[in-house]
Amino acid sequence: MKKIAVLMGSDSDLPVVQKAVAVLREFEAPYEVHVYSAHRTPGEAAAFVSGARAAGFGAIIAVAGMAAHLAGAVAANTTLPVVGVPVASGGLGGLDALLATVQMPTGIPVATVAVNGAANAALLCIEMLAVTDEALARKLEEKRTADRAAVLEKDRAIESRLSVDAQK
Repeated sequence: MKKIAVLMGSDSDLPVVQKAVAVLREFEAPYEVHVYSAHRTPGEAAAFVSGARAAGFGAIIAVAGMAAHLAGAVAANTTLPVVGVPVASGGLGGLDALLATVQMPTGIPVATVAVNGAANAALLCIEMLAVTDEALARKLEEKRTADRAAVLEKDRAIESRLSVDAQK
């Protein structure tokens, strides 16, 4: 199975990154986590990313707040799929990071999830790898089935507590 790289621009992004790591662990997907700044360690970030395919990676998650150039810098140095996770930090509540992550020039695509949406970033990478990995595809189907059952159970509980027929 291909690995997934999880890169964060600063260790202050760790609480968001941990959401991605939890999902990757749930799916038993191999991963590595690193701190590489698009601004403070651009050479190291580029070196890691440009060698990522040869090192067995299949996708990269880039987590950053504020100016959030990490995902674009990563995508500029690889043809692997890159999923950007904008982080709510600074005075704009993540809007600055969202816009910086989603506004990539033609030819340098970055898939972007919601602000602080690291769990969905991990799921998106797992879905990408599941295109050629049947075991991973089965785990995704099992999760969807379990998620559906959990919502339907919550529906039954709410209905029994709040519906008119339940009040009689």
